Amino acid sequence: MLIEPHLAPRKANHVPLSPVEFLCRASEIFPERPAVAWHERRWSYREFGRIVQRFSRFLASEGVKAGDVVSVMATNRPEMLAAHYAVPMLGAVLNTINTRLDADTVGYILTHSQSRVLIADASCAETARLACSEAGVALHMLADEPNAPGALDLLADDGIDAAFDRSAIEDEWQPLCINYTSGTTGRPKGVVYHHRGAYLNAIGNVLALGLTSRSVYLWTLPMFHCNGWCHTWAVTAAGGLHVCLDRPDPALIFPAIEANGVTHLSCAPVVLYMMLNHPAREMRNPARRISVATGGAAPTSSLIAQLDALGFDLTHLYGLTESYGPATLRELSEDERSMTSAEIAVKLARQGVRHTTANRIRVVDKTGNDVPKDGATLGEIVLAGNTLMAGYYRDAEATEKAFAGDCLHTGDLAVIHPDGDVEIRDRSKDIIISGGENISSLEVESVLHQHPAVMLAAVVAAPHDKWGETPVAFIELRGEAPSVEELRSFCREHLAGYKVPTRFIFAELPRTATGKIQKFLLREQAREQNGA
Repeated sequence: MLIEPHLAPRKANHVPLSPVEFLCRASEIFPERPAVAWHERRWSYREFGRIVQRFSRFLASEGVKAGDVVSVMATNRPEMLAAHYAVPMLGAVLNTINTRLDADTVGYILTHSQSRVLIADASCAETARLACSEAGVALHMLADEPNAPGALDLLADDGIDAAFDRSAIEDEWQPLCINYTSGTTGRPKGVVYHHRGAYLNAIGNVLALGLTSRSVYLWTLPMFHCNGWCHTWAVTAAGGLHVCLDRPDPALIFPAIEANGVTHLSCAPVVLYMMLNHPAREMRNPARRISVATGGAAPTSSLIAQLDALGFDLTHLYGLTESYGPATLRELSEDERSMTSAEIAVKLARQGVRHTTANRIRVVDKTGNDVPKDGATLGEIVLAGNTLMAGYYRDAEATEKAFAGDCLHTGDLAVIHPDGDVEIRDRSKDIIISGGENISSLEVESVLHQHPAVMLAAVVAAPHDKWGETPVAFIELRGEAPSVEELRSFCREHLAGYKVPTRFIFAELPRTATGKIQKFLLREQAREQNGA
């Protein structure tokens, strides 16, 4: 076929893909449908559009223009959600910041991202003030009460209907957001998202989670984390209701579920364990099923059984900041739902397959060749596709390293099963090499999670004079502490002898704001206690 000039894209048949369009459509097609709930207040899509418009007008009055970075440091409140539309609508770049970071790190992020302004709320007021002072960035505090003096009140309705102007979005490849990684091995890196990738991943999440106009999504996942796995846009694309929650506290979660008729929520496994061990679970009506998406650690048979009894249907997601959050999912087929909890746990422990719009996923050996689909041969997960970052901001070297070989290297070690399911066996940095044998920390953790006294377990390497490294287990208990010998005997029943932890340490596990265990801190502690 001839490639003729008149067949090239033109304004009539090529509009830049942008998740901003989801709100424009929702406000136009179903303006009176409930869009956002927070505390005792509700806003329709028309009213939420007005909040977004007020936000955009305010930023423009502060001199924010296309290409500028706008930072937001706040809990899951309506203004945080609105920022995901108000900032990119100006052609500006949204930078959502973890509310639990210290002032030094926040200051670094503001400086490195060249942020024009920081919008913050009372949850992190002092940190925000210190960071802005050091970075020389203008700070605006959100109002906690209507008409609070000196505060930015975006929720007070001025009655002006939204007239969305998307002209600043000229290219779907232009930056939409910049998200900073956790920085566990140094200063955090700024992961740049583009409009196209966010649009596609949001649509993929709609399909993967089964979101519809009847969906009620509870915000237990921080919006500052990968922009809430792109659910900030996905729920709007489906025309569902966003239920904002100040913090992932079971005392707030269970009442919000019952009061709003929640159908979907997402969170790290640690939040699920918190819910299972909280007295507020008694108000849960298990007859009304809820779809729960989780990631970061494989669910255990005990967790699955308890969640099922509470009426929660689990989907296991996998992704990373560089892939806009979820890249794969493992859900149960109708036939698999009739399996025992132990059998279901085996299936849901897998990261599964890519969802509809996500990346191509491969597991490769050190030479870059695909490993066989035998469920045994270990390789690294690599990704390629449209829902990957543009790169690391102001770090060309790290970007080239991440994309070496025309794919994104995740650092996650996995196998592929004959049915195509990917299953992570460990992070490359978390593999324990003892006496020349590889030990998967995830395998040992999975066994420990089967013990009734163990709520959470994290296994890391500690230096050893003879074996090089040995596994050390950090345990967060559900109740009364078992003896070390009891745990050691339990592990011996399920693991080869060299995989049994040499030490068991009972302590509260350090977590990130999204609930992930900070293993780098545990590795340091294990080394210090080992005298290394």
